[in-house]
Amino acid sequence: MTKPASKAAATPVKEGATPAAPRKSRKGATPTVRDVARLAGVAPMSVSRAMNNPDAVSPEILQRVRDAVDRLGYVPNLLAGGLASKKSRMVAAVVPTISGSVFLEMVQALTDALAARGYQLMLGQAGYENSREDALLEAIIGRRPDGIVLTGIMRSEQGRRRLLASGIPVVETWDLTADPIDMLVGFSHEKIGKAVAEYLHRRGRRRIAAISADDERAVRRNRHFADTVLALQPELGTDRAAVPTCIVPAPTTLGSGRTGLRELLERDPKIDAIFCSSDMMAQGVLLEALALGIKVPQQLSVIGLGDLSFSRDLHPPLTTVRIDGTAIGTTAAQLLIDRAEDKPVDDPVRDVGFIIVERGST
Repeated sequence: MTKPASKAAATPVKEGATPAAPRKSRKGATPTVRDVARLAGVAPMSVSRAMNNPDAVSPEILQRVRDAVDRLGYVPNLLAGGLASKKSRMVAAVVPTISGSVFLEMVQALTDALAARGYQLMLGQAGYENSREDALLEAIIGRRPDGIVLTGIMRSEQGRRRLLASGIPVVETWDLTADPIDMLVGFSHEKIGKAVAEYLHRRGRRRIAAISADDERAVRRNRHFADTVLALQPELGTDRAAVPTCIVPAPTTLGSGRTGLRELLERDPKIDAIFCSSDMMAQGVLLEALALGIKVPQQLSVIGLGDLSFSRDLHPPLTTVRIDGTAIGTTAAQLLIDRAEDKPVDDPVRDVGFIIVERGST
């Protein structure tokens, strides 16, 4: 019987040698880092450096490795690499909804900033219920990402305990608190409510109302909005019911703005200003006002939140609260990268603030 041929040992490759022609791999075989190294004419360690820390190799070697990766269709085994280095190069972000345009700017900035440093973003949709967020976080923590970005403050005690126990760097966003889990980049919803009420009062509006989503952040924002209206108009008393408010399910829609305006006008036909908890809902108010023959801003001032791309193009252009989603995403990414790379984080809580962008609707 013929004795089977023994498996040949891997031939060492001298750094900078002429790249070898690609060997034909057996059908269904997955390309390995050694295959990439052989084709690029570099050592396997250089391939790892080029893929994990591109700045650590020369531009020439980096390009050769990338060309070899493209030709072979090589995809690194992140699980094996993560076990060896304890780094996944993955960051998880949790948003309430992917249909809410207000979060897209933050997600895009987060994606871009992470990608520039060799990290990838995994996006999860948690809805507006704590129970769904807890279940999603359990799945995320089990995959051991290098960082987690939360939209809003973690209110669930169970979720907070799990995040603290995991040791994974966490950035809470889109809110402020004196007691963050780890790091925080956001703004004060309470201050937004107060600022909008003061703005409308300065514009001479005295029959002020609101259409608010039912999520926790919007509720807090609207509470301070109503309290400020009452403080500025003592004749209304101290009952928040004196500030007409229509509560609608989150995420808000154009339709909820239209129905919200009709409901408020049934309570008080003389309402002269409405604060909407999203630009999308404010657009619905503008459309319904047009349908009802109500002049904006002469009879009714309308202000939204988010400063979405369409806001300046409405008729009239929409006054809104501008949230710098790009600053939130970029800053959150930098905080996580610093923590993942064991760099000091001198200021773990960042308040990006907000501005009221005044346009024709007020």
